[in-house]
Amino acid sequence: MYSLVIKNVRIMDGLGNPWTYGDVGIKGDKIVHIGKVETKDAEKTIDGNKMILAPGFIDMHSHAELIFLGDRQPELIEGRIRQGITTEIIGNCGISISPIMDEIKPIMEASVGWMTPDKVPWEWNTMAEYLDLVEKNSPIVNVGSLTGHGAIRAYLKGFDAGVSSPEEISKMQDLLRQTFEQGSFGLSSGLIYAPGMFADTNELMELGKVVAEYSRIYTTHIRGSSETDIDAEQEVITVGEKAGCRVHRSHYEAFGAENWDKIEITLSMDEEARQRGVDISFDMFPYTAAMTMMVAIYPPWALDGGWPQFVKRVQDPETRKKIENDIENLVPKWPTWELGSWPHNLVKATGWENIYIGYIPSDKNKKWEGIHLAQLGQELNKSPFDAITDLLVEEEGAISQLIFGVSGDRDNEEPIKAIIKHPLGGYATDAIDIGRGKPHPAAYGTYPRILGKYVREEKLLTLEDAIRRMTSFPASRLGIRDRGIIGEGYIADLVLFDPDRIKDRATFEDPRQFAEGIECVIINGQPLLEGGSLKNLRPGKVLRK
Repeated sequence: MYSLVIKNVRIMDGLGNPWTYGDVGIKGDKIVHIGKVETKDAEKTIDGNKMILAPGFIDMHSHAELIFLGDRQPELIEGRIRQGITTEIIGNCGISISPIMDEIKPIMEASVGWMTPDKVPWEWNTMAEYLDLVEKNSPIVNVGSLTGHGAIRAYLKGFDAGVSSPEEISKMQDLLRQTFEQGSFGLSSGLIYAPGMFADTNELMELGKVVAEYSRIYTTHIRGSSETDIDAEQEVITVGEKAGCRVHRSHYEAFGAENWDKIEITLSMDEEARQRGVDISFDMFPYTAAMTMMVAIYPPWALDGGWPQFVKRVQDPETRKKIENDIENLVPKWPTWELGSWPHNLVKATGWENIYIGYIPSDKNKKWEGIHLAQLGQELNKSPFDAITDLLVEEEGAISQLIFGVSGDRDNEEPIKAIIKHPLGGYATDAIDIGRGKPHPAAYGTYPRILGKYVREEKLLTLEDAIRRMTSFPASRLGIRDRGIIGEGYIADLVLFDPDRIKDRATFEDPRQFAEGIECVIINGQPLLEGGSLKNLRPGKVLRK
């Protein structure tokens, strides 16, 4: 007897093969039969009505760490479930919240304030303790974690600048090994964020050797996607080549129109690297705007020592003037970790008018959500720099930003299409909804946007290939061996959708709109979304490598 049978479906296995017609029989959390199944042999049957049955989508770039510890998980994750996501990988961009020392917790809390839905007690130190807490809170989808390089560095050096000594790097390696032993899927870095931005290439290579030792993956938000894009891409390749580990560029992108032509150059660099034996890949989100923390617009030296030191600097008139001058005039150069350099000047690349406020914590300042920084300056009769700096200090750093002009703009998508269709890439959201402000529409529409707009309407790639990039591709890169494929013996994480109706509805103006065309989402053999209704279940599991 099967616990669940899905009948009359076009089965797309996730490997890029053409669909086959049939039924899928499930016992418990596993697929046990693919072919013909009689209804009488099933405790529950779902008629697929000749729609596509695919493996559940694996979002390998999520920032939902704190969502999975809070009480509003079903509400805040629903938009992700309704676009077909069954597994999320957190700890990206170097921003994992474990491992952590008690002394660093206040600074880290301030650093991740922009991605925090509700206050939660920081009752963990190790990766194992954090994952245990997520498990105790019953995740609604599957959750796995990377180890943030920023967390490793902060554990040993705080948020201080400076190249690490051999002794410090050795301790970082030991700490990384500990997180791998506790289930981490790999190492991530965020090299435009403090404290990761202060590391040199050697530090990354030495940590990459531990990644190779444990057969994990190194993912990176590279040093910069504007002036330093080519050098930053070469750094990823160098780490993979010298350390012998798998490398993966997170959210492939180029900021500012004058840098869009670098996309073809860096993609060619990746192709050539693979020819030499470097195991390199990437993910991307299909939008020409990105979201991150507002403090990312400031130069590295201003962030040295973390949030308390930043506040002291901007409260000193002379230092504040120097910070503003750097934002307006300093051109990033390589190497970015040297004193006076900068990986990624977002303002110079895109302009004040293309950086919008996404989320502000206080009710007093909610009215500024959704406007760009040039407008903020006009409204407050200040320069854009003074306006956003004063607002950041008032809000204790917990402001997010939405940046336009990323790999194209609203009138020109040609640059981003080169990334969407490139065979080395997969898809991810890099977006969450914390229930306040305006989230990035990717939190609600990434996968349906690919399947509706770029597959069905624009025929940029085939349906089979798009599904592969959402399922077996991330599973393979991460080393998840029992998901991402529809096959006998695999875990029953499944998505049933209508290929003729699937589309995204979320916009930048109105992002909280559920996608259309996803009929059923099954996680670990349990139908969570069925007939348009989200059930009151928590079928997810914590995944440990």
